[in-house]
This record gives sequence, C-alpha cells and structure tokens, in this order.
Amino acid sequence: MATLKASSLLLNSSINFSSSNSKQRGIVRATINIPKRVISNISLPTKGLIVDEKFSPKNANTITKINEKSSGPDPLVMAKLYAILEAVADRVEMHRNIGDQRTNWNTLLLTSINAITLAAATMAGIASISGGGAPEAAMKVSSTAMYVAATGMLSIVNKIQPSQLAEEQRNAVRLFKQLQNQIQIILSIGNPTAVDVKEMMEKVLALDEAYPLPLLGAMLEKFPADVEPAVWWPQNRRKQPKGINQGYNGWNGKLEKEMREIINVIKRKDKEEYLRLGGKALKLNKFLAISGPVLTGLAAIGSAFVGSPSHGDWAVVLGVAGGALASVVNALEHGGQVGMVFEMYRCNAGFFNLMEESIESNLREEELERRENGEVFEMKVGLQLGRSLSQLRDLAEASCVKGEDIEEFASKLF
Repeated sequence: MATLKASSLLLNSSINFSSSNSKQRGIVRATINIPKRVISNISLPTKGLIVDEKFSPKNANTITKINEKSSGPDPLVMAKLYAILEAVADRVEMHRNIGDQRTNWNTLLLTSINAITLAAATMAGIASISGGGAPEAAMKVSSTAMYVAATGMLSIVNKIQPSQLAEEQRNAVRLFKQLQNQIQIILSIGNPTAVDVKEMMEKVLALDEAYPLPLLGAMLEKFPADVEPAVWWPQNRRKQPKGINQGYNGWNGKLEKEMREIINVIKRKDKEEYLRLGGKALKLNKFLAISGPVLTGLAAIGSAFVGSPSHGDWAVVLGVAGGALASVVNALEHGGQVGMVFEMYRCNAGFFNLMEESIESNLREEELERRENGEVFEMKVGLQLGRSLSQLRDLAEASCVKGEDIEEFASKLF
C-alpha cells in the first residue's frame, strides 16, 4: 500500500517507558499492540535472520555478551604473540651486535697475524746476515717464537672462520627481522589464534638452531664433507584451516603447470649452480686453511736452523719465503673472506630450497581450500625471483618448451 491513513489503521497501542535505575541508562522497554489484520498485510524480510520462538529479553542479553566476547581476539593469544615479538626483537639486536664483533675479529686477527708473520720473516733474514754471536741467536729465537705463535693463531682462526661467522649473523638478523614483520602483520590485521602462536614459536626455535650464537659446542661445521643448503624453517609446515578460502581460490590447471615448471628451473639451474659454487668455495677454503699453518710451521723450523753450517742456505730460504707465502695465503683466505662466500652460497641454495618446498606443499594439497590463494602466491613467487607476472609466465613457458636445455636462471636477484 502506498499510503496508509491514520484513521484506517485503528491502532490500539500503548507504549510504556520505564527506567529501572540510574545505572541502566539508555535502556528503553516498549510494548506495541498492533491488530493482527494489519500484521498479516505486512511482509518482513527474513533472509539471513534466525527466528527463535523462545526468544526473550534475557536471551538477548546473553547473546549480546557472547558476541562481544567472540568478536575480539583472545587476550591470552595476544599476550603470547607480544612475548614472542619481544624475544624476536631481542634476537635481532643480539645477532647484530655479535656479527659486528666477529667482523672486527676477522679484521684484527688478519692484521695481527700478518704483522707477526712478516716480522718473523724479517728477523730470520737479519739473523742470516748478522755474522753470529748474541744478535744472531736473539733474532733466531724471536723469529721462531713468532712463527710458532702465528701457527697457533692461524690454526684457531682457520677453524672458527670469523668471516663466515659474521655472515651467519647477518643472515640471522635479516631472517629474524622478516619474522618480526610477520608477527606484526598478524597482530595488526589478523585475528590470531593458538595455531599462530605455535607456528611462530617453531620458527623462532628453527632459526636459533640454524644460526647459533655460541661458539663452543654449537658452532656450525665450517668444513662439512658435503655442501648442503642452509635450513632455517620448521620442517613440518602447518596446513591452512579448511574453509578459510571459500569459493574460487585462484588456482587452476594453468597455474599449477606454471608452478611445476618454475620448480624444475629452480632445481636444475639456480639451486644446482649455488651448490656447485659453494663446493668450489669450500675446497678453496680448505686448501688455504691447511696451507697457512703448514707454511708458518715450516718457516719456524727454517728460522731455527738459520746460521747452521750443516744446513746451508735452505734454512734461510725456508724461514723467509715461508713467512712471506703464509702472509699471502692468510690475506687471500681471510682478507678475501672465502668462508663468507661459502656461507653466502649455502644460504642462497637454502633460499631456493625453501621456495621449492613452499610450491610443492601447495601443489600436494588436494583440497584447494587449504592452499594459499593462487593469485597471491604467484605474485609472491614473482617478487622472490625478481620477476613480473608476465616474466614468470614466460619463464614457465620456456621451461616447458626447452626442458633441461633452458639456459635462463629463475632468479634475477642473485
């Protein structure tokens, strides 16, 4: 009806307003009596409404309280996430400070050992032309003592590899800051749950294991038998809750095929290349780490026999040339930071290994609702590889056509 006149409705209504007390302000109770013949002509929208015949004001108050509690995040979960966030921020500072300390170790020890070695070589040369007597003996003893000290220091430094330790701490700082950002995003835009708390705890502990702070007993093996990619993430990846992605999830046959081709390129090109380069850096580092102490040890023996008639000139050559070569080897190993280069290659291989596992875990999940949104996931893969979406699809198409003969690497970042 377009217009209803007041006289035709015959509303017999009585409205009672009561205020129970001064504390319950804004609560109004009203009773309206409307004839049934009027109600029968009014159609109300019922879509999305749940009608309960036993509904009463008491039930309404109870439902309101339940909704208020369920609408906000769990305070206990929030407190736990903030505790983890605080611990992660502390880890960032700890690894940054220790990384700076170990960088200083590398610089100071390199300079000190080379200075000691060159001084010992100089004393051995002077002892050979001093003409005997007390000056020659003093020079020989000093040169030998300095070579022995340099040999001991080189053995320790080559064992712990300060440049590699510093690179480990830099990687840990970057990864802990990445985890810190993830927690902040969950706190800002998400409704965190106990599952999020467990996942963040596992990531923190996995990073602690991958990049330990102490040296004794927990230091990573600096000269492993085989080069393995670095692993800093939990091995048991959690599944997304079922039904979190209702309807279209962005996945289709074309995207699945594209992701499989991207995995093939990562395995055949990027990951394999960095493991190969890591193996070469490891072999070079082993050779230099052994050569330095051996040369200073031989130089110490040669300097001890300088001036001896029975040993001729070879002692002088060994005492002087051995020290000079040891300085060159030490400068190449620690000045060139070969250990740091090996750790960088190992970490890059780990990055591609993580990408491979992430893509495979989504493809293995048969229930699309448990997968990460396909469009978002494709964009993330493109950003991690330094490619636009069109470049990513072109790479997948080229891999499909050329197969193992493809020359292009997946990543354009490094």
